[in-house]
Amino acid sequence: MTVLTGEVAAGQAADEHQWLGAAPSLSQQLAAFFVGIVGVMFAGVGPLLLGGLEAAHRLTTAQLGQAGTVELLTMGAGAALAGPLFGVRRLRTIAVVCSLLIGGLNYATTKLTGDGVTLVRALAGAPSGVLIWLLVGMIVRSPQPERGAGLYLTTQTLAQLVAVALISAFVIAPFGVDGGFIGLAALALASAAISFGLPTAYVPLPEAAHGPKGLPSPRGWVALAVAFFFQAFILAVWIYMEPLARQAGHGPETAGAAIALCLGAQVAGGATATVLAGRLSWFWALVIAIGVAVLVLGVFATLPNAPVFLIASAAFGFVWLFASPYLTPLAIEADPSRRAAALGPGASLLGCSAGPFLASLVVTGADVRGCLVLGAGLAALCLAIIGGLHMTRPRQDVLR
Repeated sequence: MTVLTGEVAAGQAADEHQWLGAAPSLSQQLAAFFVGIVGVMFAGVGPLLLGGLEAAHRLTTAQLGQAGTVELLTMGAGAALAGPLFGVRRLRTIAVVCSLLIGGLNYATTKLTGDGVTLVRALAGAPSGVLIWLLVGMIVRSPQPERGAGLYLTTQTLAQLVAVALISAFVIAPFGVDGGFIGLAALALASAAISFGLPTAYVPLPEAAHGPKGLPSPRGWVALAVAFFFQAFILAVWIYMEPLARQAGHGPETAGAAIALCLGAQVAGGATATVLAGRLSWFWALVIAIGVAVLVLGVFATLPNAPVFLIASAAFGFVWLFASPYLTPLAIEADPSRRAAALGPGASLLGCSAGPFLASLVVTGADVRGCLVLGAGLAALCLAIIGGLHMTRPRQDVLR
């Protein structure tokens, strides 16, 4: 079994045609993807399960939002802080412990109500973020990180769709919402077992040319701001998709179809980005995708008829996951040490939690289109930062 050790010097430069350190075996890569998907699973199934707790009067509407928000916050913090806290060794032990913690906290959720649920979900986010960090650590050391990122985003979305479908069809009716949390606990136990197939360590990333030891360069931090603002923009709109459909005069069937189409288009967008990895520059991929997303916001603002609303929803989902993998090569070009890229999921998750909060400040019960104005502003900020990074990149850098 291949072990990635520190024998490669920490200052080794990244080579886009080979792994940083020894290449992990296929079984190690598959184990890392499984662990990473388990880490992000609750982000997809959380609305279903937390909504079930609200329906069972174990959470108030406010507590539902609080529980979802704090879990995303701690998940982002876990993904961002795991590297500085744990380094690059004892990866299997870290994964096993975190998987067991997630399993125990998912089971504990079945015994709690109210603020107790919020507290446990906050605690569960941290080890979940660490599992995400473990996979991202492998992706950023790979020859084509954007391809790995696209594959991760696509497979996690598919896994979340399957989990939601299975829980809805076979778990909720006979076992109630607690059955869903027990299912997630069992999945975490499987992750603990599969964690023994991970590499024991990664090679250290090179030090950033500028900036404090162990942290990204200043340009790397700017690239992380793009990831934060992009996901904040997306989630600010996504969270109000159903109210937008209602305000446009559409019934629950149209709203449900719009969300389903958006999710399906996300899979298509992530798969397209994976196929085009290495063939399309991150700059044009992000500029075009974000530009299209802004146009879609304009369509939503007109409160269109049902067919147009459904098409816009699918387009929104497609560009969401098409653009996301290209945030990785953006971060790598901004900070060739890849330290910024390793922190990308943490920045994205923090943006995911910030977007709905910011949107809640600009919508009203009568009109939720304030989320579209906010989203357009955040998207414009992303484009401005991307343009600034592109125009000020070192002359010898080549667009990825």
